[in-house]
Amino acid sequence: MARKYFGTDGIRGLANGDKLTPELAMKVGMAAGTKFVRGEHRNRVVIGKDTRRSGYMLESALGAGFTAVGMDVYFLGPMPTPAVAMLTRSLRADLGVMISASHNPYDDNGIKFFRPDGYKLSDEVEAEIEQLIDSDSAKLLAHGMSIGRAHRDEEARTRYVEYAKRTLPRNVDLSGLRIVLDCANGAAYKVAPLALWELGADVVTIGVTPDGYNINHKVGSTAPDAVAAKVKEVRADIGIALDGDADRVIIIDEKGNVVDGDQFMAVIAQSWLEREMLQGGGIVATIMSNLGLERYLGGLGLTLERTQVGDRYVLEAMRAKGFNVGGEQSGHIILSDFTTTGDGLVAALQLLAVLKQQDRPVSEICARFDKVPQLLRNVRFKSGKPLEHKLVRQAIADAEATLGTTGRMVVRPSGTEPVIRIMGEADDATMVETVVRQVEAAIIDVA
Repeated sequence: MARKYFGTDGIRGLANGDKLTPELAMKVGMAAGTKFVRGEHRNRVVIGKDTRRSGYMLESALGAGFTAVGMDVYFLGPMPTPAVAMLTRSLRADLGVMISASHNPYDDNGIKFFRPDGYKLSDEVEAEIEQLIDSDSAKLLAHGMSIGRAHRDEEARTRYVEYAKRTLPRNVDLSGLRIVLDCANGAAYKVAPLALWELGADVVTIGVTPDGYNINHKVGSTAPDAVAAKVKEVRADIGIALDGDADRVIIIDEKGNVVDGDQFMAVIAQSWLEREMLQGGGIVATIMSNLGLERYLGGLGLTLERTQVGDRYVLEAMRAKGFNVGGEQSGHIILSDFTTTGDGLVAALQLLAVLKQQDRPVSEICARFDKVPQLLRNVRFKSGKPLEHKLVRQAIADAEATLGTTGRMVVRPSGTEPVIRIMGEADDATMVETVVRQVEAAIIDVA
């Protein structure tokens, strides 16, 4: 069933556009608050945000909605998405909320929720919240002494930093490492540099001067050229690039080369296998992960469980089948021994531990397999459903027939923006480029 407000990762859209307004945010707060008010205790919700200017208005509107239905609100300020998930559990909150559009430009924003146990809401619960959003708001209101209160939590940042530091293996610190850290002018601009510095690293920062508009602008995991250049400039051992809400991470080696999430997961999988920490006999990744990763894991006697794109689907498979390592090529790395969602800082710390223990360059540690040639293309469209057009369907069918059993073709709509994503993969790079370009041309013609 098509949903009116929620997408694949909460509610997201242009701030003050057709969808995401303060009015809607207040109704969302009332609806979600009504759903999660339970028991006789003072029900509480924690609300974090990234550094977008629109976060101020959405934070206030959500707070008004939650307090109106009887929930006490704890505003955390700028805080990574995984920190909100952790603090929801740590503070024994009934609900957690993150205001962010992740890696999107500053003029977008979004609202995502976490259950009391720190996991994201199910599709079914989101559907129930949607029904409440469109219901009579007056019937949801609390009265008198039941109306909620709002607080600013000044200790939340310290709580998260200490939590992240404790995920590093015992007797490992980061002394002697020069790290370039790019926080994308986003939610981790205070906590991530502090955590690495307290662990002993020499930290060189970029993307730590947010002004409300520069989040993800030419910095962060979606623009790794900035951190790559800085790594070479200061002769750093490693570069770490987070996205706007710090739930994903991209690594840069000492030569300035990008290490994607697939190579990252290969390092963690082998490290945890050797430390007898790996569960499930493999890892979970999406249909977008490179075939080279699957082959590498097979050589270790491990499996690769694939899901549809989206970290929530990776996590669902991990929980259902007993895996504790999963993620996406884009840098969402989920380590369920520590977190209930992707956490760029915590994942980076695991790689830094391997770097310290093996005392080898990142370019060697993170070159676990040769990638199968893969080409990704994005086509933006204005309206409609291009993938349902007969010309596009035929182009995709022709591409799949050309690849046969030697490769893979994945064509899908983005869950967060009006974009069609095209991925082709096979040992023959020329063939991959040909079929991807053909599908791309067909989509452009109808879009």
